[in-house]
Order: sequence, then C-alpha cells, then structure tokens
Amino acid sequence: MTEGITAISIAMAALLVLMATSIPVFVAFMIVNLVAVGLIIGSAGFGMFVNSLFETTTTLSLVTVPLFILMGEILFRSSTVDVVLGAVDRLVGQLRGRQYILSILLAAIFSTLSGAAMGVAAMLGRSLLPSMIKRGYDPALAAGNILAGASLAPLIPPSVLTIIIGTLAGVSISGLLVAGILPGLMLAGLFIAYTMLRIVRNPALAPVEKEPHRTLRWRDVAVSVLELLPFSVIIIMVMGLILAGVATPTEAGAMGVLGAIFVAGVNRRLSLGLLWESLGSTAMISGMILLIMASSKLFSQLLAFSGGATAVTNLVVALDFSPLIMLIILLALPFVLCMFVDQIAIMLIVIPIYLPVIAHLGFDPIWFWMIFLVVITIGGITPPFGYTLFALKGAWTEGRLSTVFSSAWPFVLIFLLGIAIMIALPSIVTFLPSLI
Repeated sequence: MTEGITAISIAMAALLVLMATSIPVFVAFMIVNLVAVGLIIGSAGFGMFVNSLFETTTTLSLVTVPLFILMGEILFRSSTVDVVLGAVDRLVGQLRGRQYILSILLAAIFSTLSGAAMGVAAMLGRSLLPSMIKRGYDPALAAGNILAGASLAPLIPPSVLTIIIGTLAGVSISGLLVAGILPGLMLAGLFIAYTMLRIVRNPALAPVEKEPHRTLRWRDVAVSVLELLPFSVIIIMVMGLILAGVATPTEAGAMGVLGAIFVAGVNRRLSLGLLWESLGSTAMISGMILLIMASSKLFSQLLAFSGGATAVTNLVVALDFSPLIMLIILLALPFVLCMFVDQIAIMLIVIPIYLPVIAHLGFDPIWFWMIFLVVITIGGITPPFGYTLFALKGAWTEGRLSTVFSSAWPFVLIFLLGIAIMIALPSIVTFLPSLI
C-alpha cells in the first residue's frame, strides 16, 4: 500500500510542478505519462499509450463537447448577449438594487452560453461592472454578485465540465446535466436573498435610479419576452429534450446548434464569416480538451496498474471515518487545489483516484460529482489565488484587487451553505435525474 500511495504522490506532485511552469495541461500529462510508462511498464507500455489516446478521442459521448461549444460561439458572435442584456434589464424594472439582480441573472444566463466562469466574469467585469459603479452601486457588492453569478457557469446546463466529469467518472451525462438545474437555481436565489438583505440593512448600497422609463409596463414585458423567446427555445430544445428522455446529450447539442443558427438569423447576424469563425474557435477549444482527456485516460490506467488506486481505497478503509467526515476530506482537497490549478486539470487528476473510494463509501455518483463540481467552482473565487478573481480584476482595470478579494468572501460562504443544503437534502440534486 505504501508503494501505491508513493506513486500517486509523486505523480500528482510532478503534474502540479509542471503546470506551475505554465506549460499546457495536456503537455504536463503527456510528460508524466511517458516517464511513468517507461519506468513502470517499459517499452511494451507504449502500445497501451497509443490505444488509450485512440480510445478516448473516439468516445462517442465526447461529441457533445464541440456541439455545446459551437452553440455558445454562434450565440456570442450573433449579438444574442446584447439582446438578452436589454430584455432582462427591462424585466427587472424599477426595483431598488435592480442592477445587482441584473448582474446575477445575466451571469446565470450567459453561463448557459459559455459554461466558463472566467469568461463570464471577464465579460461582465468589462461591461456591466463599470456601469453599475457609475450609477452609485457599491463596487464590492457589485463585483461579488458578478463573481457569484459567473460561478454558476459549470452548474447550469449545458456545461462542458459536466460532460467531462460524466465521461471520466462513467456517470450518466444526461443525469449530471439536469442535476445542476435545481442547485443552480437555489444558489442564484440565495445570492439574490443575501443582496436584498444587505440593501434593506444599508439602503446606501443601492441608489434610487431616477429613470421614469424604467417603470415596468406591459409593453416592456411583451417586448422583453419576444426578445428572449428565441434564446428560451434553445434552452428548451437542449434541456427539455434530455429531461423528456427523447434525446441524448449529443442529439440535444446538435439541436442547440441549429437553434443558435436560427437565433443568429433572427438577429440578422448570420453569415458564412460568423459560422467559419465559430467553427474555427470550436475546433481549437475542443481539440485542446480532447488532448487533455486522452492524456488523462492513460494517467488513470497507470494509477490502476501501479496499485495506487487500490492503495487509496485501502487507506480509506483503514481510516474508518464516518461517511460525512470522509465526504468533507474528499471535497477539501479539490477546493484547495482549485485556488491554484485549472478546473479541468484538477478533475483529470482527482477523479481517477476518487472513483474506487466513492464506490466503497456508497455515495450516489450523480449526487457526489455534482457537489464536487460546486466545490471546484468555489475554489475559483476563493482568495487569495482563485483564478476567476483575477479574470474579473483583469477586465475591471480601474478596480483594486483588495476590493475583488473582499467582495468574494460572503459569496464563498453562501456557496458553502448551498453545499450543506445539498448534503442535507440530496433530492435537490437527484430529483430531476430520477425523472429521466
């Protein structure tokens, strides 16, 4: 058992050191894999290396990844973001502190387009945050709302990270996708409730906006609903088909791409140039993800071959802690690591090690991996090293890093409260998957 634990420790340390040098994640995995194959198996193991690459890159479920990415690329490049922003802004109306709510709602909506917390935080930090501050909104609370809303990106489907977890963990991708809906809505509700409570206790945080045209009228509602309708149809096409059980995630992703092309046509932005740029960007991002996952596949095989995975399971059995204590330990490691390392890299390192442990502890796989996804998301907004924090600061050039750090802490605590609720009430995660 000692040899297996040592092998895992050395492999993880080597990966983290290589990633710290800023080389691409897949290159770090490739180097560790090749060295480990040579030391553990010898030249005969390089055939396994090639077979692993081929098997992973031809996995049918991964076809969903480029489809979801392509859907987001088309929507972003077709001015859908501007249309959605205007429509949601009108619907929020004259409510006190409406820009805070707007930032959370927009971040949640844009999360369905990109699935990347850093991208959403940077986009809203560059566009919405300066506008809010000019209107007299509190910079820290505004930045915190954007960070929290952007961090819903991996949870709210369609989510590329969910597909990667489902593929690596051997869990139903459809189940994981719909499992994120209720936790995402619950967390968004907690963010809004916290913000409104802050405003009630300190009205100075939210100025009274003297804009008569902001009074919500039926005409505003009708126009906003019509503008949001094409976008809503895409969400229904993607998640509705999966939840109804009439389409696989891959088929739903293809329908989402068709819906995105339709929306681009409605916005009069559809062109061959737009499609070509979207396809090019999708190919680059998808290729990178496939390379990383192919490298990770062999990494997990090497862990099994060296006895590392079995050693970790035996260690868990020897500890004899309660399931709740073990759950906390299993979640604490990725929480800390995600302050320093990219989410995908953490998943590729941790999931192969955790799989036998989760099976031994008897945790519901969809429930555990959804909470795991929330945890690695929180790591991205936790000071002092959360990378989503630096994405927001990079976009909000006139802001101070200390303001960004202080803005994140209340929402980190709200995320932890949300995790406690999901642990106490597992049905929040498992209810929708049970309907498929």
